[in-house]
Amino acid sequence: MRKIFLLSIVLGLLNLSSFTASAAQGVAVDILDGEGDLLGLRLAYRPLYTKIDQFEWLGDLDLYWEMSVNFWEYGKDNHHDTNLAIALSPVFSKQFATLYNRYPIKWEFGIGVSLVDDTRFAGKDIGSHYQFEDRLGVLMEFGQHNEQSVAVRYMHYSNGGLNDHNPGMDFLNFAYAARF
Repeated sequence: MRKIFLLSIVLGLLNLSSFTASAAQGVAVDILDGEGDLLGLRLAYRPLYTKIDQFEWLGDLDLYWEMSVNFWEYGKDNHHDTNLAIALSPVFSKQFATLYNRYPIKWEFGIGVSLVDDTRFAGKDIGSHYQFEDRLGVLMEFGQHNEQSVAVRYMHYSNGGLNDHNPGMDFLNFAYAARF
């Protein structure tokens, strides 16, 4: 079942990447600081950036799709536990300010799906290999064409009640991304 889920994510990304001829792509690297001694690293590919302007009452929204590989480690020295997760998330962002009349400041929000390798991790039974990946953050774009960004975000992984065990995992995330 997990292999079918993984294959579905990969095929979905390949389908999305066919739309990138008119839109930018990007990559990101994130450092995750979780509860207790939980640390992580996220490597992400963003095959599609686009604007949504159909909803006049919302104003312009940016949308990007992100596929990530997450490496998590819990504990210290020789007494640690590791885990791996892959995720696919649509992420919406909206500019709310500008720094020095040049650098857009945006909020971002996304809810995606993830597949976690080990359901017993960081002293918890997280209940399911299938988790939701929620994020809420603030980012600033910079560079000659605002093609780079730094972000601070809160991320939460939870199975959303798909299982009786659902303690969730929380992270403070620091990210750098670049579009090309």
